[in-house]
Amino acid sequence: MAAKKKTTRKKTTRKKTTTRKKPATRKKTATGKKTTTRKKTATRKTARKKSTRKYSKKSGRKVERAMKEMKAGKLRSGRSGAKVKSRKQAIAIGLSEARAEGDNVPDRKS
Repeated sequence: MAAKKKTTRKKTTRKKTTTRKKPATRKKTATGKKTTTRKKTATRKTARKKSTRKYSKKSGRKVERAMKEMKAGKLRSGRSGAKVKSRKQAIAIGLSEARAEGDNVPDRKS
């Protein structure tokens, strides 16, 4: 049997890119001395939005029930009566039932 040769790959390393700071600007003061100053970048403070529920607990339960029915093979679509196999369709059925009862559900995307 012939001995197999080991082939080694050369490891390539990427050059790390760093962000440079802008050079300092020189200003003369009233006394004539030169001072260096850097521009302060505006830091954006993001205000935390108080979250309100988009979907009510009741509508969540409707979707949960529809999903369980779909997994058990008992969920049927409204118009044709065909068996629902799609997860998205099961969620849509649960949400439409919640809308019909007037639960807190966002409007449909048009």
